[in-house]
Amino acid sequence: MRQYNSLHDIRAAIADGQVSCRQLVEHYLHNIREKAALNAFLEVFEEEALLQADTVDQKLASGNAGKLAGMVIGIKDVLAYKGHSLQASSRMLQGFKSLYTSSAIERLLQEDAIIIGRQNCDEFAMGASNETSAFGNALNADDTSRVPGGSSGGSAVAVQADLCLASIGSDTGGSVRQPASFCGVVGFKPTYSRISRYGLIAYASSFDQIGVITKNVPDAALLLEVMAGADGMDSTASQREVPAYSELLSADKKYKIGYIQDCFDSEGLDAEVKDTILGVKEMLKDAGHQVEAVDFPYLDYIVPTYYILTTAEASSNLGRYDGVRYGFRSENVTDLTSLYKKTRSEGFGHEVQRRIMLGTFVLSADYYDAYYTKAQKVRRLIKEKTDELLQAYDFLILPTAPTTAFKVGENTTNPLAMYLADIFTVQASLAGVPAISIPVGRDANGLSIGLQLLTRSFEEASLLAFSNQILDKISVEA
Repeated sequence: MRQYNSLHDIRAAIADGQVSCRQLVEHYLHNIREKAALNAFLEVFEEEALLQADTVDQKLASGNAGKLAGMVIGIKDVLAYKGHSLQASSRMLQGFKSLYTSSAIERLLQEDAIIIGRQNCDEFAMGASNETSAFGNALNADDTSRVPGGSSGGSAVAVQADLCLASIGSDTGGSVRQPASFCGVVGFKPTYSRISRYGLIAYASSFDQIGVITKNVPDAALLLEVMAGADGMDSTASQREVPAYSELLSADKKYKIGYIQDCFDSEGLDAEVKDTILGVKEMLKDAGHQVEAVDFPYLDYIVPTYYILTTAEASSNLGRYDGVRYGFRSENVTDLTSLYKKTRSEGFGHEVQRRIMLGTFVLSADYYDAYYTKAQKVRRLIKEKTDELLQAYDFLILPTAPTTAFKVGENTTNPLAMYLADIFTVQASLAGVPAISIPVGRDANGLSIGLQLLTRSFEEASLLAFSNQILDKISVEA
């Protein structure tokens, strides 16, 4: 079977009798088996996916199928799906099965999406390379000696390697966008609160947001359209009306665009990444858009602020994993205190332990004001400056990541180097604004380079439309 790169193509092929949903699922199942070495999936719902496909085929034949009929989706191992294992790629949740389905996944199922399996990720979504997973790291399909990015690494690889049409991930500080950049696909994080977080395992609750990884922008727009909206199970979910994003992808106006000069002056920015993004900038200028350099004076404070705040929230959120009620429990215990200590030290990996300890430290009475309170103040400055720029410009553009996909093991002994891989993605997370990574080129090694775009809160429609316009233009020029 040929590879399908969009739901539009799949629906056209189904209408012409060229393919059925069952055949699509069989195609993806075959690919998953053939490319098992990529380690993208932790569990494949083979029989269930085939049964779902048969049901959707019947609905298509009777003319009452949902918006996502024909879309085969993988879900990151941090999203609850009733009756299915949920482990956050951690030993700590060993044997746990979800008791309910997350709101986002429920809405996908209601529109006849077919879920094919759960995908590998960094443990509890903490990482930028997928190397902290308790089940081994996923590998980049372009070069298996390199990482796919993280934390939604398995989700990005699955789309990249044609193991499913789209993936649902989570983005706390770039965990959808950075792996999308490394794997040459589209990674989209909506405004904080646009999609309900009910059923998403919490890492840092004031940052976490469900996002999507797709092969194109229209599919991302449709998935957002289905998942977004108010939810009685999540009081933080926005009450705003959900536009028909998939019908608002025509963008023929000229925009005012700012590119953050501080990012391009950064010493850590790879020369090929820089040249590629600047090339897109010139292409936009030539197309008649107003493109100007802007200053963002807080770039050096972004990563420290992000890690102080997210580790503090992680320290609180992960306190519930103690071996008492569910999941992993150490066998080497003698009393209640040793149960807690040994369970948590054996159940959590080193990176998760590091972040819990950092978070506990910055929340301690002696250091709370020196670190946590100051970081909250800096977050406010970052948000205010970002919002100020987005009032003056329709979009901000910058690289998604400072480099292309790095080698497996290259940064594992240097946590700081790994954290700096997030330097360009965490701004949108700190400010709570929507952001997208789109593939705009490749380096000399054939590795993907992503362009990141940010816009004002709840203006996903314009962000998706403009991103689609850029990709169309790059495709024509190629």
